[in-house]
Amino acid sequence: MLFAIARDPAARRRDIAAVCRITERTAQSILTDLEQAGYMRRERDGRRTRCILCLDGVLRHSSEAHVPVRELLDIFTSRADQHWPAPTRW
Repeated sequence: MLFAIARDPAARRRDIAAVCRITERTAQSILTDLEQAGYMRRERDGRRTRCILCLDGVLRHSSEAHVPVRELLDIFTSRADQHWPAPTRW
């Protein structure tokens, strides 16, 4: 889900769920978990909610505790840009 949010921070929960191939309820639960863990925060933008990633946060697992979220996203998004087409509007 972090990758989906990174690609389109203004995406609706329904769009994120579709990209991740999960239900909207599951997407809501994961978004709440990500927010509580400090990986993202939500910000109102008119009638929409925008997800803001906290890129300086670190991963929770002890073996990756030194890896910032920014680095993880950079690794995967740079590879994705090389192999996958540009994102389209969901």
